Amino acid sequence: MLLFLFIASAPLLLNAQGNRPKIGVTLSGGGAKGLAHVGLLEAIDSAGIRTDYITGTSMGSIIGALYAAGYSGKDIEKMARGLDWNVLLSNQLPLTRLIMEEKSEYGRYALEVPFQKGRFKLSTGLLAGQELWIKFSELFFRVYDVKDFDNFIIPFKCIATNAINGEAVVLDSGEVVKAIRSSMAIPTVFSAMEHEQMTLVDGGVVRNFPVSDVRAMGANFVIGSNVSTGLYAREKLDNPVSILLNTVFFMESRDAAKEIPLCDIYVPMPVESFSTGSFSKGPEILDTGIMVGNALYGRFKKLKDSLDAIYGVQAPRPAHGPWPDSVYISGAEVKGLVHTNPLFFYGMTGFSSNRYYTPFQLSNVIRRGIGVRYYTTITYSLHKQPDGSARIIFEVEEAPLSSAKVGIHFNKYTGISLIANFTTRNLVTKNSRTLLTVNLGENFKVRGEHMAFHGPKKKLASILGVYYEAMNLDSYQDFKALGRSKQYYFNSGLQFQYSTNRNLTVGLGTRYERLKYVPSFLLALDLEGRSNYMNTFVYLKHNTLDRTWFPNRGTKIDLSFQYIWAQRGNLVFDSSGTPILNTDSLELNYDPYTRMEFNFEQYAKIGRRGTFNVLLQSGINFNYHLYFLNDFYVGGLTPVMRNQVLFAGYGESTITTGSIVALQLGYRYNLFNNFYLQWRSNAAVYDFVNRKINGTSAHFLSGHALTASYMTVIGPIEFSLMHGDQSGSFRTYVNIGFNF
Repeated sequence: MLLFLFIASAPLLLNAQGNRPKIGVTLSGGGAKGLAHVGLLEAIDSAGIRTDYITGTSMGSIIGALYAAGYSGKDIEKMARGLDWNVLLSNQLPLTRLIMEEKSEYGRYALEVPFQKGRFKLSTGLLAGQELWIKFSELFFRVYDVKDFDNFIIPFKCIATNAINGEAVVLDSGEVVKAIRSSMAIPTVFSAMEHEQMTLVDGGVVRNFPVSDVRAMGANFVIGSNVSTGLYAREKLDNPVSILLNTVFFMESRDAAKEIPLCDIYVPMPVESFSTGSFSKGPEILDTGIMVGNALYGRFKKLKDSLDAIYGVQAPRPAHGPWPDSVYISGAEVKGLVHTNPLFFYGMTGFSSNRYYTPFQLSNVIRRGIGVRYYTTITYSLHKQPDGSARIIFEVEEAPLSSAKVGIHFNKYTGISLIANFTTRNLVTKNSRTLLTVNLGENFKVRGEHMAFHGPKKKLASILGVYYEAMNLDSYQDFKALGRSKQYYFNSGLQFQYSTNRNLTVGLGTRYERLKYVPSFLLALDLEGRSNYMNTFVYLKHNTLDRTWFPNRGTKIDLSFQYIWAQRGNLVFDSSGTPILNTDSLELNYDPYTRMEFNFEQYAKIGRRGTFNVLLQSGINFNYHLYFLNDFYVGGLTPVMRNQVLFAGYGESTITTGSIVALQLGYRYNLFNNFYLQWRSNAAVYDFVNRKINGTSAHFLSGHALTASYMTVIGPIEFSLMHGDQSGSFRTYVNIGFNF
């Protein structure tokens, strides 16, 4: 009888289990505030609730997609705490990713505007989000072969907005990385996404809390987490920004009023004290979400136990097999190429088919491609083949061939300058870059350059350049500024260089140089006139710095050996204003001489906020018999002139010398975001080679500087207090913006 009763009741038990309510989870958009959703997911995991469907918008789509792909709440929390949001939400590449030919130009301007079809064209957003895309591709590599989001561990959908007609677009298939990038494309912040003849922006514009969508998927019971704080109260509408934001959020507020009642458990996250851009406060937002999740755990556990009591204990979700850590790529295709070709793309990225790739190796391929600066974005999709391998399809957006750049610079020594640049590619030859940069101010400068890549892997480059400056130089005597002189300098030449990798270049070249020197105040010994000569040189450049400004780690080396020949000139030497008719005693001549310049920089991170740096500089003119004209100018904290040796404690050109070795040690501390304090101390030995006019004994110099810096969109704003030990005086130093 017992056996009969069990067999008779089995279909009822199975039917009850089959009618178990489907649990849906919805996560709202909200930028950085959306990190609080993680705490809710952790509570759901802890209670043992098995989620059947999940939807999300913007940040909710990112977290929801990760959860749907098989990551636990704890996994996502660990990821979020380990991400460098400053890098992910920046258009700036680590300097190590750039080819050597581009490093000197990267990040040197406050504004860069593409020039296309005879007019300037602004991007659809400030950020392309390339680093975000790379990180997403790494995180979702485990589901690279899933193109239908219903086939994720948890069926998933996210919401974007069609910018053409303002309608909500439900994304449920294709590339999940592209879907969530579309869902989070905040208008004007992130560039819009093109998808099936639609231009997509952030789904939060029309449906920030997509509860109705998870209901449509089949959810009978919905848990909704909302980080949106709604419209501003009347008392907070006290400025134009708050009023503008309120008008933007009208549609979201109306939609939320319809979506919230569809939740069975509605969780309004208490994140009013944070903003959508508070990624620097990510740990606090995560902690807030975890606190809310802990408070809800009892309710979730009761729900789980009640469902189990009614419908029977639910079987756990089937365990997934081992996630793939690499994929064999048997074929490749590149879409979007117009001005470059696949050979150039593969050569610059280093990609080749018929080998295994991890997601991190593919990320390096992408970064190498972006580092060439011929492409603004590079994405990829992997398509599983019948034999188990994958075919990769790269989709690229080529950078505009031409762009205009502008910056502003102020330095206590050089005054205020407007710096303008126009760069174009493929102007004269394929795979080339041509630029013109002008410094308009008290010190006029102009530089033109045409660089072309050669060879199958584009490691060889030829550079044809021209440069001119009219520079005011302070004339010093015994550390006292006595007046200003004018130096006019021009060079034009050709060089060839070979880059063994992204961080090392060797080269050789020759150029014609012309100098004219006009003193405004005659020192005890001075000169006036002009000189021209040929300069043949070899050089080595090594650069592993992580960024151009305020680097935290890496090494930079510039070493050159030069041979000065074919000198001619018309120089007049004066002694206290009286021309020296017989210069035999000075042993002056136009004989050839050799020259060496060396610059070494090293940065090392100390703790979370500190950086230690070493700067070693040396310049020596061997068998040099003209003096002054091609000397090294010692002083200053910012490079603003040729032959300059940076030296804390003294102004630019305080010392002029034909030979110097200087060592500087410094420590920089990041007090808070973008604000730094830096101490520098340095010492130098100079005049130890061929200084017969001033004697042959070496001289010693030392000084110090304390600098407060703040990094802005126009460049660093720096104020320094300096002290020179030999001069015995204090002086201030101000530098604002990117220098020429």
